[in-house]
Amino acid sequence: MNRAAFALLLAATAGLAACTTAGPDYRPPEHSAATAGAATGAFAGAGERGFTQAPLPDRWWRLYDDPVLDGLIEQALAANADLREADANLRRATAVVREAAAGRTISTTLSGAADLARPSGTGRGLPGNVGYDIGLSASYPLDLQGKIARAIEAAQGDAEAVQAARDAVRVSVAAATARAYVGVCAANYGLGVNRQVVALQAKTLDATRRLRRGGRGTAFDVSRAQTAVNESEATLPGFEADRQAQLFLLATLMGRPPADYPREVAGCARLPAVRQPIPIGDGASLIRRRPDIRAAERSLAADTARIGVAVADLYPQISLGGSLGLAGPLSGFGTGTSFGFSLGPLISWSFPNRPVVKARIAEAEAGVEARIAGFDAAVLEALRQTETALNAYARDRDRMEALDKARESAALSETQANKLFLFGRTGFFDLLDAQRSLAMAESASAAARVQLALDQVDIFLSLGGGWEREP
Repeated sequence: MNRAAFALLLAATAGLAACTTAGPDYRPPEHSAATAGAATGAFAGAGERGFTQAPLPDRWWRLYDDPVLDGLIEQALAANADLREADANLRRATAVVREAAAGRTISTTLSGAADLARPSGTGRGLPGNVGYDIGLSASYPLDLQGKIARAIEAAQGDAEAVQAARDAVRVSVAAATARAYVGVCAANYGLGVNRQVVALQAKTLDATRRLRRGGRGTAFDVSRAQTAVNESEATLPGFEADRQAQLFLLATLMGRPPADYPREVAGCARLPAVRQPIPIGDGASLIRRRPDIRAAERSLAADTARIGVAVADLYPQISLGGSLGLAGPLSGFGTGTSFGFSLGPLISWSFPNRPVVKARIAEAEAGVEARIAGFDAAVLEALRQTETALNAYARDRDRMEALDKARESAALSETQANKLFLFGRTGFFDLLDAQRSLAMAESASAAARVQLALDQVDIFLSLGGGWEREP
């Protein structure tokens, strides 16, 4: 290359260096669901009893003030198989970022070859000429259009989306562990309530047998009392099965085989519950906190950067390169005639394929539009889940209070019916009906308390907390 051509290339390189980075710079969507006033303000259910707009703490499960639950969740976050998989995915995504960043460094190639050549006119028994070719080349990308920079930006966005997905797994694992623990305690709680019903009905059965022996009852009365006891006893194995299933689930969440479930939890009979108003924050804090929203936003940022990667292919890709080499017959190795070198800018440009590049740009732009819609969908779904969880808790709380009153009335009716029966003022059918009503009221009240405990966990799950600090 003569000096004039080399100077022309340097001037072109300097001119291209003044160009801006290809593609649009990322900015969060200005007109999206996340910026609407109704989305960032107080929740519609924030005024219900049992809630406060105080910020959600990092480790919401500590609001239960239950050391056993704290220990279970800490163990699950340390050993859960899904979380380990998410950690590995994050490490892989981080490695992709490093790979993209390595595109900015100098690349080198070392080559070497040897050959044996024999002219066709020489005799067969004569050896040929041994030659060699040794070279070292290096190139440094100038990245004048920012293709590499946009690729790094895209890889970083993808990695941050993967990290958000990993945080979402932490949220799910913590909530699932809390639900399983509540399930164990709820099964034992329900078992205790129904055993009390069985004990009450067994007392009636004993009284009926005594009355029959005294001539005041019939065999039909005894058989009906026995049927009531048997029906109530039939509910007990179901609670035991539910308890064992939740224990197996706890073991799985903690990264253990089901048979290695935590024995210390099996006897839990007190329903875990937050005894204070539940801190829920507002819509703006929810949008900032929810990992699925953050994952959607980071994916949008990554796809915006990919537009720049595609746009950069419309322009020449320039790098500075150089090479050193030795080549020639082995007999002349190391002589001045065997040495050569080159230095200058290298240009690569797929100019004839512009329709292909423009199609890729259109694909990337459409992908960004899809990501914007997905981001809005994630925000709206998060708000819907939270509002639904808050409303369900408020209504289930009202239902529990009504069922508690019904249970108190049923208990009073059973006591009155029992006294009237013992004094011969009412029939045995009335007593059985009162006891059946009491059993149903006790079961319904217990189920309502269990549902309320599960509703609390659902609220924390919808709020998306628990990933902010490592255990």
